[in-house]
Amino acid sequence: MNADKKVKILATLGPAIRDAAHIRQLVEAGVNLFRLNFSHGEHADHAQRYQWVREVERELNQPIGILMDLQGPKLRVGRFSEGKVQLVNGQSLRLDLDATPGDASRVNLPHPEIIEALQPGMSLLLDDGRLRLKVTAKQNDAVITEVIAGGELSDRKGVNVPEAVLQLSPLTEKDRRDLSFGLELGVDWVALSFVQRPEDIVEARELIGGKAFLMAKIEKPSAVTHLEEIARLCDAIMVARGDLGVEVPAENVPRIQKDIVRTCRQLGRPVVVATQMLESMRFSPAPTRAEVTDVANAVAEGADAVMLSAETASGDYPLETVQMMSKIIRQVENGPDYQSQLDVGRPQAEATASDAISCAIRRISSILPVAALVNYSESGASSLRASRERPKAPILSLTPSLTTARRLTVAWGIYSVVNERLRKVEEVTSTALEIAQAQGMAKRGETVVITAGEPFGQPGSTNSLRIETLH
Repeated sequence: MNADKKVKILATLGPAIRDAAHIRQLVEAGVNLFRLNFSHGEHADHAQRYQWVREVERELNQPIGILMDLQGPKLRVGRFSEGKVQLVNGQSLRLDLDATPGDASRVNLPHPEIIEALQPGMSLLLDDGRLRLKVTAKQNDAVITEVIAGGELSDRKGVNVPEAVLQLSPLTEKDRRDLSFGLELGVDWVALSFVQRPEDIVEARELIGGKAFLMAKIEKPSAVTHLEEIARLCDAIMVARGDLGVEVPAENVPRIQKDIVRTCRQLGRPVVVATQMLESMRFSPAPTRAEVTDVANAVAEGADAVMLSAETASGDYPLETVQMMSKIIRQVENGPDYQSQLDVGRPQAEATASDAISCAIRRISSILPVAALVNYSESGASSLRASRERPKAPILSLTPSLTTARRLTVAWGIYSVVNERLRKVEEVTSTALEIAQAQGMAKRGETVVITAGEPFGQPGSTNSLRIETLH
């Protein structure tokens, strides 16, 4: 087991990944789970990549998580009679429900939810924020805007509405079809786009029905406002800095990222930092220094995982990108102040036996030269609580559930071993030591901390801790 880094890597699959052998290379280079981006590709493409991952999982006898990322609503302007127009600062532009091709004075906005939500004084962003409009007047079926930052605008460019909460479900008809397909495939995680409020999580949960774990993408200002409520309702959070960086001032994104990471750690929810982490490696075998620093900062802040998007999905150097990200993670984790930084941000423990034991193992691993922390967990809950403490030693999670093991691939410091006999282990200590040694996480003479629950195998019952030396 390659457990020499604690921060996980989530890599997106796409046309650059051509077969199972390529996926195996990425796993051996440090990828822990894979993303299927349903904004692109056909169902058959995703099914093939899913099967490749499961093939590698069986070959390596190592749980690998698979996340499906739903596209969410795509808000766009209509078409122009000449394909594009040039907007000039200070001019007026009408956005209306008329499907007739537009010109420099008006264009179709086929989203009545946007027109209903907008009020005079609010801003609209077009084409990933390259153009900015300000609403000056509102009518029943249109809004009149002033161009604040102009430029070329062409057919079907995207619209962002940062200052309004739209009465719009995050799940389109396409998303619902994709979700049904992904759940039938057997994905482990579902990433929900366009989250604006806690009710969006409730809606998605009802559709998923417990068949997968739910990750909320924070990419809207309203989601930032309701962050804690949203985080409590889902299983993990993704800091989706792409759309978030369009809808809030760019200089605010680093602070928001820190706030999200801190909130998720306090709540014990894994958090993924995503978008443009090593973007230049799509076309270059080496990253920029700024990108290296960006990844390093996410690791130092305590993120559970960092994500690669187009870098591995469609880039020229997917393997080199993963290798570079792994190097950055290890470099930060092996730094003299990494552990002390994590300890400073340690969350407040809850008054439970599980948290008391988790706090104890963090403290023990800072005092003794502990090789591994071995945790028996049916549901993964106690492993997640241990991960929340960010202990110095890696966490070996022993579970009879492959579903649990795949869920934990996104969580900081946890590496899982699945075995059906773990449901009925009588010699807890000897079995833990045996597996730790077999996985290469501990060798003779080294100290191992073991946590489990009595009665054994009952979820949520972790209540014992042992310190053992491997003989």
